[in-house]
Amino acid sequence: MNITIDSRRIGSNQPCFVIAEVGMNHDGSVGTAHAFIDAIADTGADCVKFQARIATAESTFDEPFRVRMSSQDKTRFDYWRRMEFAQKQWSELMAHARDKGLVFLCSVFSPEAAHMMAQIGMSGFKIGSGEFNFPELLSSVSEHRKPVLLSTGMSKMSEIESQVSLLRDAKCDFGLFQCTSAYPARLEDVGLNVIPKLRERFSCPAGLSDHSGTVYPTLAAMAQGANMIEVHVSFHKRAFGPDVSSSVTIDELSQLCLARDAFFTMSNSLVDKDSMSEKLSPMRSLFRRSLATTSHLKAGSILTADDLRFARPGTGIPAGEKQSLIGRTLARDVDPLRLLQYDDLEGVPK
Repeated sequence: MNITIDSRRIGSNQPCFVIAEVGMNHDGSVGTAHAFIDAIADTGADCVKFQARIATAESTFDEPFRVRMSSQDKTRFDYWRRMEFAQKQWSELMAHARDKGLVFLCSVFSPEAAHMMAQIGMSGFKIGSGEFNFPELLSSVSEHRKPVLLSTGMSKMSEIESQVSLLRDAKCDFGLFQCTSAYPARLEDVGLNVIPKLRERFSCPAGLSDHSGTVYPTLAAMAQGANMIEVHVSFHKRAFGPDVSSSVTIDELSQLCLARDAFFTMSNSLVDKDSMSEKLSPMRSLFRRSLATTSHLKAGSILTADDLRFARPGTGIPAGEKQSLIGRTLARDVDPLRLLQYDDLEGVPK
């Protein structure tokens, strides 16, 4: 149930693998893409992911806009052309990411893009939710025998079965993302319940690719044991681009990475209550109760239930011995603001 991408193990008994998806939020600027790599590396994320677009291989002038942002792109085809990077630019971005300690991945949307990414030495592939009716893409990707991460946002279980069978036949390692292809996705549509179903049914790492634009789904997914998460990332909520409303900020990504580390520490640190109680002995003494008197009492006084109270710290006569002290005689005067001691009582060896 584990796979490895760039020496990073993903799956059972591993920290949740955090993918920061830049997507189109670079708005066609290679410089901005490099800036994203620097910022994401500082958050502690495991992976930076882009989308390798080749307009002539995947689009036409007939493709409608999902979100029309401005008039600078006459068609969505024009938008994809503006989002394209050359192979040399992708190679430089990958080298930058690896230099920063990040796994570098791209979603590919055509066999041509898959070939280009294989040419630069990318160590795995991401297939987006919209490509499940395009088996030629997955066949092309599987030829490279590298791990594949699949989003299942628009797919029925039967369609996932078909894709998984293709990958297994090609002997490709894979992981599956529960995803809801809405931008932004409503919290009630996130589908955390699907993650363990994917893991169990297909015996692979499973996680959440989230489009809600909030930290809540990914925090919940990690707390419930997701093997990997993917979130779109933007420099800020007022940035330009169709994916910004579905993105978290760099600061929010940092919080998610801190949460990943905390969740992994807690889930892999088993506590034995008895040994922990011994370890907390100083705290037990500080917080537990002992016996004290309710008022000043003279030597020779016989203790009644009304004479005794419970007070901190727990370094005197334990509170549980109250009944055994009723009827005992005081050997000396006692102050109610001091704990009662055994040698305050007659008949008790000093």
